Amino acid sequence: MAIVGLEPVYQNIPTWDDSNKKDSKDELGLNQFLNMLVAQLKHQDPLNPMDGTDFTAQLAQFSALEQQFQMNSSLAEIQNVLSAQQKGNAIDYIGKTVKTLDNTLVVKGGQVDTGVYRLSGRAQVSLYLYDSRGMEVRKIYKGWQDAGEYEIEWDGRDNEGNPISDGTYQVEVVAEDDQGLVIPISTYVSGEVTGVTYRDGFAYLMVDDRAISPSAIVEVNDAGNSHGQE
Repeated sequence: MAIVGLEPVYQNIPTWDDSNKKDSKDELGLNQFLNMLVAQLKHQDPLNPMDGTDFTAQLAQFSALEQQFQMNSSLAEIQNVLSAQQKGNAIDYIGKTVKTLDNTLVVKGGQVDTGVYRLSGRAQVSLYLYDSRGMEVRKIYKGWQDAGEYEIEWDGRDNEGNPISDGTYQVEVVAEDDQGLVIPISTYVSGEVTGVTYRDGFAYLMVDDRAISPSAIVEVNDAGNSHGQE
């Protein structure tokens, strides 16, 4: 006689399907799975024992669940190692001057930090500076320039010649060739790394008032030596 209420154990195995995700307190662990399997064996009808095929299938499910837990544990260990390595690498940048892919300029005490842009071909260039609200504060016409790298020259004043307030400003470099077509532009800023901050488990370098991802660095200047990473 079969025991009423004992459903096949393998029906409760958690899957990777996002639609079946549950809180950790509701998930079936290894111990719970094994206890249910043992209970099912203890309470089965001796005159009608579990079919060997079903038992083998449930053992296979247990083995798969055990491997899943072991894999999750291994991935957590790898993540911890990578996180520790990233923290160590980020700290090594402190005190060095870095050049990063960025399109913002910081104005502090009336001084504008260093920025450059790179043209892939000859073009007519204009610079546009925007405040934190997206309002244009300055337009600078640079004229025709050949392919190469140029400094972003801005005196920290608006279109009326008034000094702008301290803060972070976005710079847009618009370059058009002789056909009127926009050509690609890469914009960079340089500055000294003064510290490291961590957000959501990731390390960011503090350059002036900006938090820069180490992956955005294209050049490191240490004691007069530049190390390009492009």
